Amino acid sequence: MGSGRRQDILESALEVFAERGFKNASIDAVAERAGLTRQGVMHYFPSKKRLLLEMLAFREELNREHLDREHLADRPVGEDLPADFAAAVAFEQSHPSFATVYSVVMAEAVTGQEPARGYVGDRLRSLQDHLTARLTERYGERLPSGLSPSTAATALLALVEGIHQVWLMDPEPDENHYPGIVRDTLAVLLGTAEGGGAGSEDGGGPGQASAVKG
Repeated sequence: MGSGRRQDILESALEVFAERGFKNASIDAVAERAGLTRQGVMHYFPSKKRLLLEMLAFREELNREHLDREHLADRPVGEDLPADFAAAVAFEQSHPSFATVYSVVMAEAVTGQEPARGYVGDRLRSLQDHLTARLTERYGERLPSGLSPSTAATALLALVEGIHQVWLMDPEPDENHYPGIVRDTLAVLLGTAEGGGAGSEDGGGPGQASAVKG
């Protein structure tokens, strides 16, 4: 029972923080959305900062769990990075509040607001280090594209972060359009493209993608 109530609060917090940002959101607003009292929310999350950080972790956990459940049996995680990241973008497109809340937190981080700044900074550094290590392990000091693992990791993150902003502002009726752009562009970036290339006409799709674990 407690676990279900906690998840209800986190799901409500996702909606409220996406709509209002950290500064303008309140425990009371989350409680009202969840159908609880303020005390009911604070029983699980004693501060707004704690609620925000656990909500962001919950968002990433849902992303991983869903993609693992849908795609893990198809191939090992990380075997096809372009497809993995395309699948992650497709999942967020199907849950717009996930991308919206992260965009709001990112904007607050850029203006120096805490705890957004600390969370985003730590997350980006962790992802950068993880991807650099993964690419180095697979390709050595140079990728087939000629890029260093560190440069490729930075460009990869910039592409995925940027594509979220683009589709939030300009939704595409074809759900495979933006995931296809990510998949094809990363194949060129990594030097693993086999024809078609970035920006192919069909837009492609994530196919048998699975989650990228950071």
